[in-house]
Amino acid sequence: MQKKLIDDFIDYLKIEKGYSKNTLDSYRRDLENFSEFELTPDDISSFIRHLNKLGMASSTISRHIASLKSFSKFLLIEGLIDTDPTEDIVFPKVSKKLPKALSMEDAASVVESPSRRDKISLRDRAILEVLYGSGIRASELINLKINDINLDSGFIKCFGKGSKERIVPIGNPAIDALKLYLNLSRKRLLKKKESQFLFLDRKGDPLTRQGLWFIIKKYVKKTGVKSSSSPHTFRHSFATHLLENGADLRSVQEMLGHSNIATTQIYTNVSRERIKKVYRSAHPRA
Repeated sequence: MQKKLIDDFIDYLKIEKGYSKNTLDSYRRDLENFSEFELTPDDISSFIRHLNKLGMASSTISRHIASLKSFSKFLLIEGLIDTDPTEDIVFPKVSKKLPKALSMEDAASVVESPSRRDKISLRDRAILEVLYGSGIRASELINLKINDINLDSGFIKCFGKGSKERIVPIGNPAIDALKLYLNLSRKRLLKKKESQFLFLDRKGDPLTRQGLWFIIKKYVKKTGVKSSSSPHTFRHSFATHLLENGADLRSVQEMLGHSNIATTQIYTNVSRERIKKVYRSAHPRA
């Protein structure tokens, strides 16, 4: 597969679709993995068998197929091919895993663990409060700008998948933590630099995805919480706890930025599973 065609496709996704850098990188990796094969139905089938032999998860193989299907549609639009070689390629069945959410007690324990008043602890507390208090994605959090937060109204403006803008509410704990961070920490992290990004690393540069993962792992380990430690854990917990406390599905969908309510609906299954566990552990006839 020609590198120039991949480059043209990535440019198309960036300019026409407005995809984020992470999404573009994912498409490029998938297509580069296919570079030793030809864009024919037989070779695509051989490629899928190759991925299976490598032991890739069904979800990862599905992503590769989706990338190839999008690439083929682009080539059709550009008039570079006459037929779609991916038309009869089917996605493997992917078992839906329920997202792992923290209990409300564990979530509070992790979020409140940065309790000191030094510049790093104040920043980390604000990050954790915003993650759990808004349910935004890791990519959305690290790309927040100063002008994206309105502490008076209690709202955050963020840009989700496909650069879709949405307004998300935050509660008083997150507002208070952000005020402390902005007043007592951020300027000290920034030093003599200038930046519009809200969250900064120790050098005053914008916080990276890797830096965010490190912060979360640090406090999950510190509190001894036995759970997966990723930014998405807080997003899962945000949605699950809202639904457990009576929030309606449409409102949660809007806050999470899901285009399809079926994606949000999986969190109702998490709540049901938790209810079952409580029932089984507490009821004599369970």
